[in-house]
Amino acid sequence: MFAVKSQPEEVFGLPNIKSAKKRVQLAEVRNARNKADKSALKTALKKFEAAAAEGNRTEAEGAYKVAVKIVDKSAAKGLLHKNNAAHKKSAMTTKLNSIG
Repeated sequence: MFAVKSQPEEVFGLPNIKSAKKRVQLAEVRNARNKADKSALKTALKKFEAAAAEGNRTEAEGAYKVAVKIVDKSAAKGLLHKNNAAHKKSAMTTKLNSIG
């Protein structure tokens, strides 16, 4: 399910148990993936906010679609709570509708 590095690095400061070393490596991979997903989420939200602040409806609609998709993915992966995702989408929809 998750990719493990082909050549395991030496893990220091932990027990010399093979499974514990594997868990550390998996945690590093997952942490990197979560950071990438979180930065994509922040970028999408900022792009929508910028387009909405300009008042450009067509650009804001495009950014809105991308942002909603990323928010939904983040909620599905567990990066955001489902209520938090719903709140973000609702706020974006209200802002988009106010552009007129």
